Order: sequence, then structure tokens, then C-alpha cells
Amino acid sequence: MELRTLRYFVAVAEELHFGRAAVRLHMSQPPLSRAVKQLETAVGAVLLVRSPAGVTLTAAGAVLLDEARALLERAALAQERVAAAAGTPAITVGVLGDGADAGLSRLAAVFRRRHPGVEVRVREADLTDPTCGLHAGRVDVALTRGPFQETGLSVRALRTDAVGVLLRADDPLARCASLHLAELAGRRWFSFPPGTDPLWQSYWGGGQHREGPVVRAVVECRQAVLWNGTVGMTLVDHAPGPGLAVVPLSDMPPSPLVAAWSTGDANPLVRSFVRVAAGIHRNRDQKREGEQERGRGRSGAQPCGT
Repeated sequence: MELRTLRYFVAVAEELHFGRAAVRLHMSQPPLSRAVKQLETAVGAVLLVRSPAGVTLTAAGAVLLDEARALLERAALAQERVAAAAGTPAITVGVLGDGADAGLSRLAAVFRRRHPGVEVRVREADLTDPTCGLHAGRVDVALTRGPFQETGLSVRALRTDAVGVLLRADDPLARCASLHLAELAGRRWFSFPPGTDPLWQSYWGGGQHREGPVVRAVVECRQAVLWNGTVGMTLVDHAPGPGLAVVPLSDMPPSPLVAAWSTGDANPLVRSFVRVAAGIHRNRDQKREGEQERGRGRSGAQPCGT
């Protein structure tokens, strides 16, 4: 099995749709379908059940998904270690698979201008590891969301974002302007696998232990809601996707976006990365506050009813 083919399979298995996986991989759908079919022939098992609505994983497919993720992670780690041994100036940045930072492109541009000779490697982590591999030593710095166990880590808050409940669009609660956690009592939530950071699990479970489908990625969260009518928390600013809706939760603290790194790490690139990230988000907040102030001024100049 080639690593490239495994990457193709993982994309389809996570998106549960060949079209969306093709867009994610920046390729056309026919060669993607052929590659997955060849993989099924090579392993001697049906991995995906196709339908007009998308695909579902077979039992064999679920096993291969876990194995493929582990193999791809090991291959990436090996590449990083070889580059480090060769003396190439580099920094490995961990990010959550939900696109934790909407300003990531701006951060990349500023950091690249400051360090044009540095190779930046980005490692995407799933929702089961909010440190994005920091505790395991796979990344130098993480751009992620709290809360999580901070033992041995330094953490700098960059900003906070409001959270809401993710619902199917036809759910009666989707018509509400806002909700309280108590109004979701008795509903099944998507949850994370055993062993996931307890602080992280508690926050995204609204402070309670929840029963429901186990998920690892944002796309799996959305599909659990879409197919099963489960609920769960997400960022209010994140577009939920077709057939879904987000309703703000009035009694949940906002989600903190943070930069985290190993305490005592003397790598100057890490410190520079954190400073750049903090500066970008500080400027973003100042710009937002200015826009809000101007908006209040305009509304005050034109009272209602005039």
C-alpha cells in the first residue's frame, strides 16, 4: 500500500463523500475513485459502501482508517526527524483539524516575511488531541483551543470565540435565537474516544459526561448530527454546512484560541511564532472594536422611527 493511496482513503473516509474528498485533495473525482477501488482490491476487502448520498465505512474500512492514520502519522514524524538531523532550519506547527485559527493565512505570511529561510511544517491533529502532538513531542508549537492539561506546557491566550449548539436544520430548537444547556437535557451528544483529555471533553460536553456517537474530526461531528440528530458544541462563527444550524449557547464560556509550547523550549523560532500570532490577533481585536464603535456611532446618529 502506498502512502499516497492511504491519504486518499483517509480523506474519503473522513468526508464520507468522494466529491468533498476530491476537493480537499485538490484533485478530480475519477482518479480518486480508481485509487480507492485499487486499494480495496489490494487488501481484498470492501472498505466503503457507495450510495447517491455519499459513502459509509464497512467494518474493514473502519479498521483500515485507524491503521492508515497511524501509518501516515509515523511517516510524517520520520520525515520531520530526518530534516532535523540534516540541520534544515525548521519549525513544526500543530493545528486542529477544525481550522482553529481563521487568521492562519495572515500568520503564515507575516512569519514567512520574518523568517524567509525557515521551513514551516504544519501537522493537523484531530479532536482527540487538543495539544496537537505537543505532549508527544511531535510539534514545536500548537495553535489550538483550550482547555486542556497544561502540565509541562506554556500557554498564551490569543482570543476567545462564542460557542453554540450544532443542530440539524429541521430540529425545532434550530429556530431559537439562543439556548441554555438545560434545554438540551436528554439529548444525545457526539463525544470523544476514551483517553481524550478530560478538561477538553468536559468543556465540549457542556460540563457533563455525554453519551452518543464517538467522533474524532469536525466532519464526523457534523455527520453525526446530520444523520443521527445528535447535538454538540461548535464555534458560532463556523459555517455549519448544508442541513445544519448553529444556535448560540448563552450559559457557556467562550472557547479560547491559544498558542502552546513546551515550557523551557529555548527555540527562538517558537518564541517568534507566538509573538507574531499574538500581534495578529491583537490587531484583529482592535480592528473589530473600531468597527463596532463606528457602528454604534452610526446607529446613534439615526434614531429609530426618524
